Amino acid sequence: TWLNHVLGVTYVILGGSFANLRIYPHGLVLLDLQSYDGDAEGKEVDSLLNKVEERMKELSQDTTGRVKRLPPIVRGGTIDRYWPTADGRLVEYDIDEVVYDEDSPYQNIKILHSKQFGNILILSGDVNLAESDLAYTRAIMGSGKEDYTGKDVLILGGGDGGILCEIVKLKPKMVTMVEIDQMVIDGCKKYMRKTCGDVLDNLKGDCYQVLVEDCIPVLKRYAKEGREFDYVINDLTAVPISTSPEEDSTWEFLRLILDLSMKVLKQDGKYFTQGNCVNLTEALSLYEEQLGHLYCPVEFSKEIVCVPSYLELWVFYTVWKKAKP
Repeated sequence: TWLNHVLGVTYVILGGSFANLRIYPHGLVLLDLQSYDGDAEGKEVDSLLNKVEERMKELSQDTTGRVKRLPPIVRGGTIDRYWPTADGRLVEYDIDEVVYDEDSPYQNIKILHSKQFGNILILSGDVNLAESDLAYTRAIMGSGKEDYTGKDVLILGGGDGGILCEIVKLKPKMVTMVEIDQMVIDGCKKYMRKTCGDVLDNLKGDCYQVLVEDCIPVLKRYAKEGREFDYVINDLTAVPISTSPEEDSTWEFLRLILDLSMKVLKQDGKYFTQGNCVNLTEALSLYEEQLGHLYCPVEFSKEIVCVPSYLELWVFYTVWKKAKP
């Protein structure tokens, strides 16, 4: 194989075949495929190349025969612009700045600036929340249908401070947020202030406290003490997309969190959490099956919300204990 690229023209020689590929600056692609062998094998190759050429023309033209203007893919840039959606599509964001990029003991933490979404928090390659994503925060709090006045609330995760900020505005009795990663808190209180306001400036306020701890020992301690909450909001992790061996630990973690959360939830309380992308129907069904295997019987409902920076529809769950007979 011999390749040469000069002034937008690439020549490719494969055995007895010749390809002339022209790539113009505005995105137009022209491909001319030829075979110079005269024997039967050469004719077969020539036929195959002609089919490839026709297919390339189909892909580069619309129904009227006009050339499609395909956007260029920017490779090797200093800023990552391409991030995968939960259902495996690659999306290009209008990211123009790396605001924050650090490794904590638990994960890589990035905050990238998008022209339309504002700063975006990305944890270990997973788009978590942008300053534009109030829809996410509202959905995981019950979409404005709940009265938090005078209530005890437990937030699991939520290091970006979005949920805490919005609930504090609603005059709760006390909000306890349990976040394991101090570096997430530090990054967000500096670079995600449109999301968290000033609630992360101090770990304690008039009606809230932030515990920088692993939530599982905290939940176990609360359950042992008999402490109960009106609302438990789980903002830790999305539903795994498969049951492959590497996902097993995540499923076990979710089941443990569910059971412990039900133990600290009042009989008439509500548990809110995210699910995953609406397209991942199998994964969501597996999660719903888990809800039937908790230590106590529960019921649930779900809501589908468009989260701006996710560029996909997202499923949110509300879970509550069944009424005692």
